[in-house]
Order: sequence, then C-alpha cells, then structure tokens
Amino acid sequence: MSHTFGKNILITGGAGFIGSNFIYYILEKYPESKIVNLDLLTYAGNLNNLKNIPKNANYHFVQGNINDQALVSKILKEHKIDLIVHFAAESHVDRSIQDSAIFLQTNILGTNTLLQAALDCDRIRFHHISTDEVFGSLSDQGLFDENTPYDPRSPYSASKAGSDHLVRAYHHTHGLPVTISNCSNNYGPYQFPEKFLPLFITNLLEDKSVPIYGEGKNIRDWIHVLDHCRAIDKIIQTGKIGETYCVGGNNEKTNIDIAYLLLDKLGKSREAIEYVDDRLGHDYRYAINNHKITTELGWQPEISFEQGLDQTIEWYKNNQDWWRKLKK
Repeated sequence: MSHTFGKNILITGGAGFIGSNFIYYILEKYPESKIVNLDLLTYAGNLNNLKNIPKNANYHFVQGNINDQALVSKILKEHKIDLIVHFAAESHVDRSIQDSAIFLQTNILGTNTLLQAALDCDRIRFHHISTDEVFGSLSDQGLFDENTPYDPRSPYSASKAGSDHLVRAYHHTHGLPVTISNCSNNYGPYQFPEKFLPLFITNLLEDKSVPIYGEGKNIRDWIHVLDHCRAIDKIIQTGKIGETYCVGGNNEKTNIDIAYLLLDKLGKSREAIEYVDDRLGHDYRYAINNHKITTELGWQPEISFEQGLDQTIEWYKNNQDWWRKLKK
C-alpha cells in the first residue's frame, strides 16, 4: 500500500453514485485502508449501491448528516481518520431551481462543518470533489481550466462554488492541507436514474420516450466514473497541497447526439425523442482542459466513451431490480 494514501479514510456521500464507485475502487486497490462512509441516505443515497462490498472488508457505514458537528468529530477521533474525501452534495440542477435552500445547507454549511472538524482534529488531509459547473457556460470556443473565473449560473453550481471557496479559505487561513478537483459529467454504474444517461437508458429499456431539453444542442464533456476515481486517487497521492485540478474526459458531445447514439444501441427509432421546454438558465457548453493533471500528475482518461457507454448500458440491463425500485 502506498504510504501517501490514507490508512483511515472518511468518505462523505459514499452511498451516492461517484462515492460508491470510489469505495469499491479503494477497497480493491488499497485493501489495508479502512473506510468510514458517512451518508444521510437522502433520495440519491442508496445502500444497494454497496451491497457487493465483501463482508470482511475494512468498511464501516454511518448514517448521518455532514452538518452534525458532534457526529463528524466523533467519527474523526474514534476511527483515527487521516484523510477526508468529500463527495456528499445535493447535485441535481433541476431540483436546485425548484428549491435551493437544501443545496446551501448541504453544499456550503455541510462543507464548512467538515472543514472545521478536520481543522480541530489536528488538520486532517481534505480532498474536495467539485464540478466544472462552477465556471459557468462556454460558447463554441475555449475550455475551462484551473484559472477560469468562477461564474456559477444555477443555485446548485453557486452552492458548489461557495464550498470551493470555503475549502481554499481554510487552507489559506488555517493551513488545512486541501486539494480540490473540478470534474466534468460522470457516467457509469449506480447513477441515480433522474440523471441524463441513466434516465435515457432506463426509459428506452422500458419502451418509454426520452425527454430532450430545447433542441438538444447543449454540449457536455463526459468521463467514466472509474476514470474520475483514478484521478482523485492521483490527486490525493501526488497532488500539490492547496491546488485545484480540473478533470475531464476529452469527450464533448451534444445531448441530441448522445440520444441518437443510445437509440441506435438500444434499437429504438427517433420517434422515442420527446422535445421539452428548455431548462431555466440552461448552460450551453462545458469542456475541460486536462493539461495540469495530465502533465503534472500523469493521469489520463483510459475508458473511451463508446466502450464506457456499452458497459453502462449492459450494467443497467443487468441490474433492473436496482433502478426499477428507484424509478417507482
């Protein structure tokens, strides 16, 4: 086991999509590490995501709120935590447009609770998972990088921007050892079926239509969740304290192109597309310049979109009991 990776790790939001994939990744790669998973189990947290964890694994689950300072401090002390990897977040843009308050409570105040607890417990190493959405929206030209000014445009991205600023403030003010990663759109197994790719895949498996906002011309950069897990690992191992790393898949696609691809792969006609009113304040394009993490840390995305999409479709085909419960 690498001496630079945490021996006792607190993962927040580990029952969510990216968090649960990261737990499987760590248990396989660093079997000597002990993991405590703190998750509130809101609608997007699902213990079924973790049912394949071996019984004898170095893994412990705690149901609780990251805003509970006493609980967080107790976990850090009792389990001698030396690394916090912070995934827990409200993350669905449409929900943030309907009701933003929970996004501020979880994403800003919850992050602050964790940072303060990490500081009080002898400055525990802290890695913060963020999003490319904090940078706003791109036109057809240009890429986001670590120096792009923040310009969040939804309550969700504004709350994530606020949490990023807090993480940096704890580093600059208190010397807390932090790193941040801002990642593009993830896809893969265990993704909650309200999100774009699993919603489309599962709707098509159910012979339902798929909703496209506006004309479907919005562009996103896609990365497989396993490539994201590898990037987080690299940053924690060899990233420079106080630094931010942008993580993307070098894979820009319009929403309509992905819809066509899924229709072809699942043998459906284009009549399955249902065009719906565009999302309020819908960002046009996100795309990431990977240069810093690829040159400084030697990370590269390894899973092509075509290969990753085929694997993801297969996973949803083979795990229908998992997603049908959630869609009810």
